[in-house]
Amino acid sequence: MPYLNDRVLDLGLNVLDTEADKITVCNAEPATFTAANATNALGSKSFSVGAAFGSPAARAGGRKVATTAISDGVIATTGSASHWAGIDTVNSRLLVAQALTASQPVTAGNVFTLAAMDVSLLGPA
Repeated sequence: MPYLNDRVLDLGLNVLDTEADKITVCNAEPATFTAANATNALGSKSFSVGAAFGSPAARAGGRKVATTAISDGVIATTGSASHWAGIDTVNSRLLVAQALTASQPVTAGNVFTLAAMDVSLLGPA
């Protein structure tokens, strides 16, 4: 039977906890840091390093980290937010990007909110 220690999964997820310092909402799924931070970014919320994501925790069949819920993100560009991204601005890295449950029209100058969201890694099948 396959086995993978939680530590192996945690070390991968730990990068989100220890390096991400910004969450953006985007008009398309970003594939690069520049896309997540500028080209596709409609708004953002900056965090101190270690505050954007929680520590790795158990989930059914693997491990997860959760984003911090956002109640005061700032929209800079009017558009339709369809994705979110977690980025490391210190090292110019896109760390994670996922689709929102539904696209949402946003207007420059407004505030956005996002509930906490999980990023998961599954253990061996």
